[in-house]
Amino acid sequence: MKNLFDEYGFDTVVHFAAESHVDKSIAGPARFVTTNVVGTQVLLQTAKEAWEPDEYRGKRFIHVSTDEVYGTLGDSGYFSEATRLAPNSPYSASKAGSDLLARAYFETFGFPSIITRCSNNYGPYQFPEKLIPLMITNALRNKPLPVYGDGLNVRDWLYVEDHCRAVEAVMEKGVPGEVYNIGGNNEKQNIDIVKLILAELGKPESLITYVKDRLGHDRRYAIDATKIKRELGWTPSVDFDTGIRAAIKWYLDNREWWEKILARGGK
Repeated sequence: MKNLFDEYGFDTVVHFAAESHVDKSIAGPARFVTTNVVGTQVLLQTAKEAWEPDEYRGKRFIHVSTDEVYGTLGDSGYFSEATRLAPNSPYSASKAGSDLLARAYFETFGFPSIITRCSNNYGPYQFPEKLIPLMITNALRNKPLPVYGDGLNVRDWLYVEDHCRAVEAVMEKGVPGEVYNIGGNNEKQNIDIVKLILAELGKPESLITYVKDRLGHDRRYAIDATKIKRELGWTPSVDFDTGIRAAIKWYLDNREWWEKILARGGK
């Protein structure tokens, strides 16, 4: 990392890198702590040492996190930036740990870290293990579509290009030390998404297979994105109906990409 900073003289870091699949974190938490917590500390410290001589003027370290650090919601209410952290999986706990490191570097050193917490992303190039691409690719191969529990878990869905625009707004106008929630205003039950995908692809709902629920499965996530809208002028522009159809079309048009991933065991 030090060699890269020395060679390229970065003035901005946007830290997306993470192990992010909850099931894998349940099977092997240590890998998530190493990548998400230790990896974040390495980047923070390397940037701190590279930038310290000019006291961070004009620098930005954007730490991209997740709404999962807040835990789970009941049938009402939303996550705000003031919601306490209450992660329920090894994945979300590792992300919460990395968030706290980013915060600590600001509080201790005045380091220009900014934290973003987004809702569930979807769209082109998403790894096939995630819910939407998993359901699309299984349906296209007439394989069972595994749905956890009763399928009524709720997520707020954010089209990936809207997320990118939000991160760009934070890069340009975000205030160091602040947290910005990023949400799509698209709450959907998992089972409704699965049925929509099957309908779009002309596949039967008999492909749906209910499986044992995930351990510690959060029931509902929902983001209050008022702050980033008010302070940075960002709002999502892609509604869910448009975004999901664009995502389905992308996987239809790019079978070679995801088939290669699946052929090597999804790695």
